[in-house]
Amino acid sequence: MSQNLKTLDNQGSEVDCTSLMQVHAGLDGIQIKTLETIILDLPYLWLRDNCPCPDCRVSATQEKSFILSSVPADIIAKTVELFGGELKIVWPDEHCSNFAIKDILDLSHERHNSSQTWREEFQPSYFDWSLFLTDQSTAINLIEHFIKDGVVIIDNAPNEPLSLELLATRLGPVREVLFDRIHNVCVDTHVYNVAHTPMALPPHNDFASYTHQPSAQALHMLVNEAEGGASIIVDAWQIAEEIRVDRPEFFNTLCQFAVPFREFDESNETYCVQPVITCDTKGKVTNVRFSNQLMQMIDPTIAGVAKFYLAYHDLCCRITDRKNYCTFRLEGGQVLLVASNRVLHAREAFNPTGKRHLQDAYFDYDNIANMLVTLKRNKESN
Repeated sequence: MSQNLKTLDNQGSEVDCTSLMQVHAGLDGIQIKTLETIILDLPYLWLRDNCPCPDCRVSATQEKSFILSSVPADIIAKTVELFGGELKIVWPDEHCSNFAIKDILDLSHERHNSSQTWREEFQPSYFDWSLFLTDQSTAINLIEHFIKDGVVIIDNAPNEPLSLELLATRLGPVREVLFDRIHNVCVDTHVYNVAHTPMALPPHNDFASYTHQPSAQALHMLVNEAEGGASIIVDAWQIAEEIRVDRPEFFNTLCQFAVPFREFDESNETYCVQPVITCDTKGKVTNVRFSNQLMQMIDPTIAGVAKFYLAYHDLCCRITDRKNYCTFRLEGGQVLLVASNRVLHAREAFNPTGKRHLQDAYFDYDNIANMLVTLKRNKESN
């Protein structure tokens, strides 16, 4: 059954534009028009590759069984018909493909709500641990805030070690790295990182030394009786966008110049060479890799080192500018959850006379986003 396509007239009223659509088949593809406006320009190979019929897809999984190499690159439709928002194509071998125009237009919609810039005086949203694990609406709300802001705080968490394992039912499996599955961050543990000292930590994301570094991190404060040690978070994507506007040449350098990062102890080493800023094919920032602790000495004979350092100096100044800090105290029984490709975390120095014990673990952002889809689907079916 076809679905009507809606648009707005000059008075802002919604009207059905299905009857206004026209189809034009050319040598390279098919155009769908409303009056003089082209709303879709569909290459023939795209149309043939995405045929939704049961012969071209596995019905049980909706995966493609058709493969594009089985037709010539210059394939052209034999006949084309558009009726009531449905596009019907007959190919030279008499295979028939039927598309709902609405389904094609819906492909341009974002899969998830996009991230939002932190407002002035931003503070993370707080959610209850037990409700997050047991109540679908709370879990949906938390993950939506996490995707929007890149950070949430889970309150009233257990104070028992290894409690982060319990979050796997909502966040997906723990992402293991070479050093520990769940890390103990305190002054009387295995020291292979400055985090295991009382020193201040500048903003950073963990394991920048991994080519594919962890994309989500949960930091669980078991007990915090130390004086000082306030937690700090920074929206690195927002800073990257500011650089793109203010100093586009710096932004391009940070996207193109590869930097070495290394983390190691007596048993393991992780090492990679990657740019500080990564963008997707649309130019959207997807990762800011920043760790003053793990960044290694760059070979000075590489072309562009001086230009990189000017850009990197600008980035460091912005990241360490306190006006970009969101500062709070993470108390015992609280979990700071960050999208670590976006949000850098830091810590002020503290006095170790009082006990301060934090555990952290890593998760995959994609698994958390998938959980949102799953939770919404389950809620709609109940």
